[in-house]
Amino acid sequence: MTILTDTLSTNNASYASSFTKGELALPPAKKYLVLTCMDARIDPAAALGIELGDAHVIRNAGASAVDGLRSVIISEQLLGTNEILLIKHTGCGMLTFTNEDAHAIVQKNLGANSSGIDFLPFPELEQAVKDDVAFLKKSEFVPDSVNISGWVYQVETGKIVNIVPA
Repeated sequence: MTILTDTLSTNNASYASSFTKGELALPPAKKYLVLTCMDARIDPAAALGIELGDAHVIRNAGASAVDGLRSVIISEQLLGTNEILLIKHTGCGMLTFTNEDAHAIVQKNLGANSSGIDFLPFPELEQAVKDDVAFLKKSEFVPDSVNISGWVYQVETGKIVNIVPA
């Protein structure tokens, strides 16, 4: 084990010693999902007041709807969610590179050809929110009855700003 895994294991033991939510139902109680970025500066539960069991929170690099679609389908079709909040954020790393940049770094660092991978970077934040919401709304896998909204979380202030209303 490493110092990190030792620390995380100790933290979990403390958490588990007073854990009382083991009987929560599998489907999210409030029937919505949040698709947001994996950025460590975002705590979706704290920022949005999400309690354990309330919602699904899907996280990936850049809050990509394309990358998150599999989880979105499972959340809706198998577990009954009926609303999606797509939340990208200011200062996102996905704004800082192109696919070509990522391919070059992978080749340099790993000696591997990643040309078949779309890293899904985007050059403009608000447009990326609009594009991902449009992708979800056009998807045959997301029913028209599902409310979809697009947001930007400001890492500097903790506030969210609505870009695409539901």
